[in-house]
Parts: sequence; structure tokens; C-alpha cells
Amino acid sequence: MNLPPDDQQLLEELCQQHGVSATKVLHLLKTVREYEFKERRSGVYAALRDVLNTAIPNLTLKSDNPWTNRN
Repeated sequence: MNLPPDDQQLLEELCQQHGVSATKVLHLLKTVREYEFKERRSGVYAALRDVLNTAIPNLTLKSDNPWTNRN
């Protein structure tokens, strides 16, 4: 998921203020997007739970972050 630079900065600031991993939030958003246009969103909650239970390194949202370079 590619975010415009302003959105990336805002997400990083908000996550830092609230003590949340920006990388994990981005991965959650990506997961929801994958289920967005399915006829049935069956499995979305399990997929989100998997993301929450997975250790994802807290990378920055810059180009070195593999989550921001996925579509």
C-alpha cells in the first residue's frame, strides 16, 4: 500500500502519539483492503487477528519498509 508522503508522516505521528506500531497499522489496513471487494468478507477477522498476533518489526514508513511497497 503506497501512501502519499503527507499521509505517511501523519500516520507515523499519530501512531507515535498513541504508542502503536505504524507498520502494524499499515498491515491491518492492507489486510482490510484485500477483503474490501470480496462478495463475502468471511475470514477478515481471523486475518486481522493473525496480523495483531504476528510480530512485525517496527520499521519506518519510508522506502525501506516492505509493507509500504506492496500493492
